Amino acid sequence: MPRGNAPAERVVVLGGGVIGVSTAAHLRRRGVPAALVTEGELASGASGRSLSWLNSAGSRSAPYHALRIAGIDRYRTLFAADPTREWLRFDGGLCWKSSSEETQGRHQAELAHGYESHVLSPHDAALRVPGVAADAVTEAAVHNPGEGWVSLPHLIEELAAEFVAAGGELVTGAGRSSVRTAGGRAVGVRTEDGRDVEGDAVVVACGAQTPEVVAELGGTVPGASPPAMLVVTEPTGSEMSAVLNTPRVAVRPNPGGTFALDHDWYTDRITVSATGEYTIDEAVVKELVAEASTVLAGDVPLAAASWKLGPKPIPGDGEPVFGRLPETPGCYVAFTHSGATLGLIAGELIAHELGTGTDHPMLVPFRPERFQR
Repeated sequence: MPRGNAPAERVVVLGGGVIGVSTAAHLRRRGVPAALVTEGELASGASGRSLSWLNSAGSRSAPYHALRIAGIDRYRTLFAADPTREWLRFDGGLCWKSSSEETQGRHQAELAHGYESHVLSPHDAALRVPGVAADAVTEAAVHNPGEGWVSLPHLIEELAAEFVAAGGELVTGAGRSSVRTAGGRAVGVRTEDGRDVEGDAVVVACGAQTPEVVAELGGTVPGASPPAMLVVTEPTGSEMSAVLNTPRVAVRPNPGGTFALDHDWYTDRITVSATGEYTIDEAVVKELVAEASTVLAGDVPLAAASWKLGPKPIPGDGEPVFGRLPETPGCYVAFTHSGATLGLIAGELIAHELGTGTDHPMLVPFRPERFQR
């Protein structure tokens, strides 16, 4: 088995969201034997209820911004290979805040790191982004023409098919699984029914459950994952193709002529039972859908087709966590709020680190060791 940062000979990835599946697929592209183990079905967690807006908008650290820009670049490469994909688009983003001061603050932060950002009047916003209601824009909006969106379940399906076709082992419906250790090292994953999936390295990519899995190994990776909801509408006739972020609703086009909606104003109205079941009053769903109707031009009638609830993965300090767990050699942690934007690049760089045994400079700022200091 490898010692230190030696290249891994066989990797077990724990987690069937976009980070886990992307990592597994990129490992096979490198020729590294790999298994992917997931509690339920693929994309049944946060990746199945993500707004999945591809962006590096607003203000963040320089290393995080650079990583997100690289993430968008990989999606652009995928888009260029097949621009007809209904589930991956680059039609820009439009954002406005409750006050012009907040909107201008975001614009200035974006200019500071060279992100394409334009402040538009309500009239110009409606001209530049067909489908938006000009009278819904409060004073001014920030237009980011380079942004896009992805439907993660569709991406995950494509990556998983590639992984299996390349000889990867896929284990779904594994239940609550844990990292198995021997001699203080990670040596695989044990499923809920006692099956052992062996490897000389394990990637923990369990979304909001990552801190809990790491804690079982004696590690510390704080989480700050709030409850969240994603609503998908019935098909509509709106011409809106950009992602909208507004004071009361975020709107993202979705395959099949539908929209995906979310926001955070209703977080305290989501309840969690003792058994971990998330629920919300349907009246809140209808209120969010009504908010979406107000930002679309033409009085487009919207209705909710479905909604999903669960924790939104966010590390304790807001920055991604990528790297080997100091307390358990052979165990690698992958935990981030920006799973959609970083999905492809994170999988690629994690596979690089495990496949070569060498650090990638873009991931060095995000090591779990920072929580030990």
